[in-house]
Amino acid sequence: MTLIKTGCGILLSVMTFCAQSYAKDSLPELTGSYMGQTPPGDIPIAFAPGLVSTEHWEYGGTFTPDLQEFYYLNFGENDKQQMVVIKNINNQWQKAVMSPRQGTPVISPDGKTMHLGKRYKTRTETGWSEIKSLGAPFDELPIMRLSVSLKGTYFMDEFKSDFTGAIRYSRLINGKHQQPRLLAKNINAGKSFHPFIAPDESYLIFDGKREGGYGDSDLYISYRLQDGSWGEPVNLGDKINTDAWEAAASVTPDGKYLLFNRNVGSTSFENVDIFWVDAGIIETLRPKI
Repeated sequence: MTLIKTGCGILLSVMTFCAQSYAKDSLPELTGSYMGQTPPGDIPIAFAPGLVSTEHWEYGGTFTPDLQEFYYLNFGENDKQQMVVIKNINNQWQKAVMSPRQGTPVISPDGKTMHLGKRYKTRTETGWSEIKSLGAPFDELPIMRLSVSLKGTYFMDEFKSDFTGAIRYSRLINGKHQQPRLLAKNINAGKSFHPFIAPDESYLIFDGKREGGYGDSDLYISYRLQDGSWGEPVNLGDKINTDAWEAAASVTPDGKYLLFNRNVGSTSFENVDIFWVDAGIIETLRPKI
């Protein structure tokens, strides 16, 4: 979803990093897992306040499988959206601007691909490749976010100009992705956006505004049933969802935490933060067989 922010930009100095051009931001001494942050419990809290989550707009956080790199979007100079990386180098977290926004970053489970909607980058010896296009049959779809399973199945949203959306999937068969198909009506009963597929495809998390929700967009989860179909979506509840906009969830590669976005500003979305919470709710809500 395209959001609008007003406010001041950030002045950054220039450095060279991983054979790419970055802008470096000074950080306090931060060591340990998850940038030295105290892990959350079952009540969401802002992720890395003052470092990642600020009084401005931050969106779409994703970790690499080794948990040593964290990518997200924010606003930089001249209120331009940009991709930022915070990387653990020699047990010290360093923050740098990677590029202007090229899409919403989602790292594949094997860590080899950074998906950016209908485009992507691949891991190289020195960092990431130049941006590439997925090509047909994806180039004509208005994809906002694409998530991929260990089987190579793509799950993607379809964001239209009238602010309606639906989630499609595309299986990888004999090395080729098939034509995207709409998920079942129980998933696409409302406006459905920002899919996150579990690596083993056992559950799907997405967001949307549906009957019985808590106000604006809420986070929902659907579990894969024994017959291969998707179960009725379950609202993640009032500890995670509020009357504000919650969206763009993902689970950290170790399965411990749920990351998502929440609008803590006005309806102009000038202050959107990345929150995190213990991912135990995924098992709590899973249907008992």
